[in-house]
Amino acid sequence: MSDTPDSAVRTYIDTHRAAFLEDLASWLRIPSVSAQPEHDGDVRTSAEWLSAKLKETGFPVAEIWETPGAPAVFAQWPSDDPDAPTVLVYGHHDVQPAARDDGWHTDPFEPVIRDGRMYGRGAADDKGQVFFHTLGVRAHLAATGRSTPAVHLKLLIEGEEESGSPNFRALAEQHAARLAADAVIVSDTGMWDETTPTVCTGMRGLAECEIQLYGPGQDIHSGSFGGAVPNPATAVARLVAALHDADGRVTVPGFYDGVAELTDTERALFAELPFDEATWLRTAKSQAASGEAGYSTLERIWARPTAEVNGIGGGYQGAGSKTIIPSSALVKLSFRLVAGQHPDHIEQCVRKWAEAQIPPGIRHRITFSPATRPCLTPLDHPALQAVTRAMGRAFGKKILFTREGGSGPAADLQDVLGAPVLFLGISVPSDGWHAPDEKVELDLLLKGVETAAHLWGELAAALR
Repeated sequence: MSDTPDSAVRTYIDTHRAAFLEDLASWLRIPSVSAQPEHDGDVRTSAEWLSAKLKETGFPVAEIWETPGAPAVFAQWPSDDPDAPTVLVYGHHDVQPAARDDGWHTDPFEPVIRDGRMYGRGAADDKGQVFFHTLGVRAHLAATGRSTPAVHLKLLIEGEEESGSPNFRALAEQHAARLAADAVIVSDTGMWDETTPTVCTGMRGLAECEIQLYGPGQDIHSGSFGGAVPNPATAVARLVAALHDADGRVTVPGFYDGVAELTDTERALFAELPFDEATWLRTAKSQAASGEAGYSTLERIWARPTAEVNGIGGGYQGAGSKTIIPSSALVKLSFRLVAGQHPDHIEQCVRKWAEAQIPPGIRHRITFSPATRPCLTPLDHPALQAVTRAMGRAFGKKILFTREGGSGPAADLQDVLGAPVLFLGISVPSDGWHAPDEKVELDLLLKGVETAAHLWGELAAALR
């Protein structure tokens, strides 16, 4: 355990709570929507605001890093202990589009506090979770009497995460030497719920493709030619039908190569969570659970690779009938990947599998989008144990473990820097990421501050 006094941390946070929330509200007023070109200037303003605030916090280095798209912010605060480990915090300062007529009860870019919650676009995703580190490091210093953090602390806050991070990996590669770290903390995730503090230990990767099939040179009469020439709509239907077997397993040869299987310990930890499948199904707006046989719902969405049909089409889609053999058809597929899988291998396997399914007389084109690698932190990694201890001190209860079924750019940092990725987030499902009335629970936000205040001492001890 680090030597940061818990009571001193809480006292400092309580004293500076009001100013902290006022500053966060000021940042939330900047509509840094990276997906909308009309807000390019606002995204830059957001980066400039954060850079200035980090300097005010005490970071001796705070810079705006340019990309071909939106700017990122880099900050650095070296420890006065030359042997201290280096920790990099990742987050993002861009936000999703939002407008009052989307269903917001208040202006999405005029934050309000109501019933212990702050409402505003970016309150949870991700400005609130980035910003708690500013008060956290100051509380760490005040409580320990240090003039510098117990670790060499770095921040990288990107400006394009909500647009798919198209320039992030190149940015990380360009600045790899300055970003070098012994551990990466990602504060762009959440907890199980308001009363169950959890630490995420991994995210799945993602590979996506579109398969286009071409038959006749144009739509042709099904009476004159049907049954005598190949139909691309039939071919795409058979392709989709062949994607899974009766047990819900993906049939692509080589798809499961290298997959890290769940251990008994990991399955037991998942089972500790207060998961109610009926409630989950209501959230999913679905009638029944489904998926790979032999795995629970949480295991399927967190720890197993999947293949999903995201879209399928071909032929006539209008009212009534049009008796044709269509000239083309397409299907859009996505593959969620787990530790041990590599997107390049998956692309090779899918291409080979698809080509084997396509009948003679059908031409095809397969296009893959840029992929995201999976990342997973071993449960016994000392850095993960440090995060868990810091969070346990803040919340005063046992910390459980989750994973994320989605994907993000954290794996790029893992690849480029060769450092373990840890997740520290305090957002909860009710915060409404990407939805109207996004909010953050203020009590949990301040628990995030408290966790961050303890974290640097815990990591300094764990990573030596």
